[in-house]
Amino acid sequence: MNLDHIQSPDICVAVITVSTTRTTETDVSGNVICSLLSEAGLRISQRIIVSDRIDRIQDALQNALLDSNCIIFCGGTGLTRDDCTIEAVSPFIEKRIDGFGEIFRWRSYQEIGTPAILSRALGGIIDKKAVFCIPGSPDAARLAVRSIILPEIAHILTHAGR
Repeated sequence: MNLDHIQSPDICVAVITVSTTRTTETDVSGNVICSLLSEAGLRISQRIIVSDRIDRIQDALQNALLDSNCIIFCGGTGLTRDDCTIEAVSPFIEKRIDGFGEIFRWRSYQEIGTPAILSRALGGIIDKKAVFCIPGSPDAARLAVRSIILPEIAHILTHAGR
């Protein structure tokens, strides 16, 4: 995968893992995301773990918007009662990137079959900044970042900034 076209000091990413059980040491998906971003030459402004609570997720979002133009939430997108990342972020989305979730589910379907319908991956724009909510498994994080976010982030931010 050639990502030379996205290496830019203008792209600054916040990585926010949503979990009540993970720690910095056990956050495999966060590690995967940060490794892929670093390999692509992108700057990581922050990496934090927040609990599955709407107020905590929204606080993390507001804080990340201060110093990042790309925010990736990992986890809390499932169907359980505790999964609330989508509900926390959605009210702030000014423009949805519907194709992100559609392509993510299509690519997931190719890998895992019909369980892909459970994915509530979300992409959108807030204040000219890209925000993505992706499932918390390492394979899902790798798929979303490597196959969709990295190849398109410069393009997305160019359009979001107009």
